[in-house]
Amino acid sequence: MIKRISIGLLIMALPTSCVSKKIYNDLEAQYADLKKENQTMADENAALLASKKQLESDKTALQSKLDNVNANLAKVQADYDAAKNKMKVMQDSYAALEKNSNEALEANMKKNRDLLAQLDAKAKALATEQNKLNESSQRLKELEDLIAAKEASMKKLKETLSKALNGFEGKGLTVEQKNGKVYVSMENKLLFSSGSWAVGTEGKKAVVEVGKVLGDNPDISVLIEGHTDNDPYVGSGTINDNWDLSTKRATAIVNILGENGKVNKQNLTAAGRSEYAPVASNATPEGKSKNRRIEIILTPRLDEISKMLNQF
Repeated sequence: MIKRISIGLLIMALPTSCVSKKIYNDLEAQYADLKKENQTMADENAALLASKKQLESDKTALQSKLDNVNANLAKVQADYDAAKNKMKVMQDSYAALEKNSNEALEANMKKNRDLLAQLDAKAKALATEQNKLNESSQRLKELEDLIAAKEASMKKLKETLSKALNGFEGKGLTVEQKNGKVYVSMENKLLFSSGSWAVGTEGKKAVVEVGKVLGDNPDISVLIEGHTDNDPYVGSGTINDNWDLSTKRATAIVNILGENGKVNKQNLTAAGRSEYAPVASNATPEGKSKNRRIEIILTPRLDEISKMLNQF
């Protein structure tokens, strides 16, 4: 605490005194870190845009296939109509030739049989294309409905979690939905003491509430990520650094969730991210506090969607 107050006094003194080279270099280092974080966010944004572009490309490809099917259907329909007109002509010709000789009549009857066979083949081809079109349209409708259902399910899950965790509002806990997933973020001030991975009483209550919701949603994949600020770990014992600490903390949350017998443990994954996925600048105490957190990331199962996409 004394160190933080000293740093604050030094920053307040900067506008009215000469800046030492060490302070200047520290500020430059912080500026470089901020630029690096900004670049990282830009890269992540570019990745998201690329993913969006790929999805739009897939949709365009599906629409192209549907347009081709419609074009083939129109061609078959035109061929069918032409064959039907020919049949009418031949039927009229057949009626006129009934008075001719048996030989001429047989020849015309053969032509009619050929035309009837062609008409039947065109009709079967039309029926086949129509069935393909119906199947494609049905699969596309089912895919759209499935995606909409997944989005609605995640929205309902987010609302359920927000309601269950309402009592922890303002204590470093947030719930949000983005990129088709639900994120529950808990700052360490709610969960852990400094340098510890033992979950406190209040924090455990919050995690237990999350476990209750997960128990009612057994098909949700759950990734628990531990995050730290960029202060080096200075404790002792089995922990070596922030990587170890963040992993231990994530595992502690997994263990609490696993105490709920309804939670499917096969869907739980613990991961340590150390200091390398910050959500705020480590240049301020407030930013460091936001970076010291646990994120519980809830993802719907996408097996059905992948299977349906492979059918196109």
